[in-house]
Amino acid sequence: MDDTLALLAAPALALGAVGWALPRAWRRLQLSRAKHRSLTGHARMAKRVASLIPGYAYDEAGFFGSDNAPADWQARRRSGFERLAQVFGERFPRSATATAELRASLPDLQFTGAYRVPFQYSPYLREHLKIGNVLRASAGVMVEDLDGNRFFDLTGSYGVNLLGYDAYKQCIAEAEARARSLGPVLGGYHPALLDVVGRLRSLSGHEAVSFHMSGTEAVMQAVRLARYHTQRSHLVRFCGAYHGWWEDVQPGPGNPVPPRDTYTLKDMDERSLQVLRTRRDIACVLVNPLQALHPNSAAPGDSSLVDSSRRAQFDREAYTAWLMRLRQVCSERGIVLIFDEVFVGFRLARGGAQAYFGVRADLVTYGKTLGGGLPVGVVCGSQALMQRFRSDRPADICFARGTFNAHPYVICAMQAFLERLDLPEVQALYNGLDERWNERAERFNRRLADAGVPVRVAHLSSIWTVTYTEPSRYNWMLQFYLRLHGLALSWVGTGRLIFSLNYGDAEFDAVLDRFTAAALDMKADGWWWTDPAQTNRGIRRHLLAEMLRRRFRGD
Repeated sequence: MDDTLALLAAPALALGAVGWALPRAWRRLQLSRAKHRSLTGHARMAKRVASLIPGYAYDEAGFFGSDNAPADWQARRRSGFERLAQVFGERFPRSATATAELRASLPDLQFTGAYRVPFQYSPYLREHLKIGNVLRASAGVMVEDLDGNRFFDLTGSYGVNLLGYDAYKQCIAEAEARARSLGPVLGGYHPALLDVVGRLRSLSGHEAVSFHMSGTEAVMQAVRLARYHTQRSHLVRFCGAYHGWWEDVQPGPGNPVPPRDTYTLKDMDERSLQVLRTRRDIACVLVNPLQALHPNSAAPGDSSLVDSSRRAQFDREAYTAWLMRLRQVCSERGIVLIFDEVFVGFRLARGGAQAYFGVRADLVTYGKTLGGGLPVGVVCGSQALMQRFRSDRPADICFARGTFNAHPYVICAMQAFLERLDLPEVQALYNGLDERWNERAERFNRRLADAGVPVRVAHLSSIWTVTYTEPSRYNWMLQFYLRLHGLALSWVGTGRLIFSLNYGDAEFDAVLDRFTAAALDMKADGWWWTDPAQTNRGIRRHLLAEMLRRRFRGD
């Protein structure tokens, strides 16, 4: 009897197993379809590919002729490079020497120095072209190195410098005066915190605020709170977006562990919304508004300029519509929507990206510029989401604490910065902000086109990315010509130009003149030689074949 029941039950059990497996397989297929087709959208695959790329370097012939340019063009490059190296040596000796001394003991400089250009070119470049990265002064929109050279600053201090360095010097000086009597007392709070919290509530539109020591920490806490309150495990980040360097939000190359509780989905894609609608394990969605400039692409750097395929373009209407659809789906599914405004801060609007796009997040993180020039991270959200304990289950808590959270000097610098946002002259900077920077970018591109150089810019307000119109393997050389003409860039080079809002028309015109002159010098030195048959795809195929030969044959 038991055997008969077992035989009768077997088909039903099998069908049940299939029925259970089919929805799971379908969800897995949906997830795969929602990923971007590039390696940026496939974190595990990207790590595998990165582990297979062999380390090698070009000799002198390869450095100047990796694109098989004719001999006379290679000679022009060599002559131009030698002249560049000579002038660098004459103009930046103290800065270069100090940087070299620091590099021996500072892994940050070792990393940025090695990855300033594509790795094949890096050893030869570092041997012959000495770069300085030690500064002694700033004023207006300029910085000054140890040799007394003054540069127009286009680094933006990685997003910190919104109002100009003079404003932050004043914030720090005011903070020191306000916090002096209390000093670095931790555990208690400086009374300035009352004003700071009120101002942040007004700016963010949220009820509660927490303070942290960096933007990365702020994002970590926002994700922890979302997981705690939803009782779900996974977060969603969009392809290419940067949210700090901790494990869950940087699951590809650069992270020693594989992705675990992170889904990397395609930005601005309906299939990603479908994943959010159907999965039950998603606690939160992270949005970095900077991605509006280059959706689904990682932050651009000159070390990735192996060809001219870099693209960037901002469509405010399209990105706003996407955020609105995302907001609706998250609300329907009980998913916490987090805006990571650590980088863009209050650059797009006085009320940040929430005000600029007209979309309210559940949690918003800030950092960089908000600290008035000092390090800080902030999370703002509703009382319900920000609460770290459950009164009905006293042992069930979401712990988060940092020794230097709400440091008196940082809080006072933040207060000084927030007060500045209310000044008439600062509020005037936001009037016509988009129109001003749109006009400047258009004028920039017209000037470059008229000069006949294969360079253009794309922008999100005062955040710019440089793109290239003709296939080339040497676009990364432009950063050194720009430096020679008095333009200071961050280590990612022309991947990111960040203007502070205190750039007036005269200063901007000076940058335009210098940028154009630098591009013309680079063109004259032969770096932008092109074969009519050369394409970006052809360059990538040639590079892939070269890597395969190096890996498997060693030649």
